[in-house]
Amino acid sequence: MPGGLRTGEVAERAGVNIQTLRYYERRGLVAEPARSNGGHRLYPPDTVALLTVIKAAQRLGFTLDEVADLLAAGRRHPTPDLRQRAIDKIAEIDARIADLTAIRGTLTAVVDARCDSLTNCTCADCPIPVLTIGAPR
Repeated sequence: MPGGLRTGEVAERAGVNIQTLRYYERRGLVAEPARSNGGHRLYPPDTVALLTVIKAAQRLGFTLDEVADLLAAGRRHPTPDLRQRAIDKIAEIDARIADLTAIRGTLTAVVDARCDSLTNCTCADCPIPVLTIGAPR
């Protein structure tokens, strides 16, 4: 369509659904498009690339707020500090991995000890003290 792409075309090309496109528009991640004489949204073709970048950033662990901030920084400065933000994101991911590793270790200990109840565990060496609330030792 001359003058821009309609909502469905943009969504299909970018691999998102129409509701996602409109949500991003409401959040200010995607600029409000022009309208056709018939009232249809007409997005510039580069909207597809922008949506692809947004989805890629989300896959890398950035929240929509972080993506919005990165996009805004990119508009203000030609080189937003993506590198530092990526370093910070790596540290955040490493902390989550450490937490998940500890949780996994504790759950493995629960399974190995054959814990049988959240509140009245009768196993000999319950790895979680909370599991033995009310149970005599």
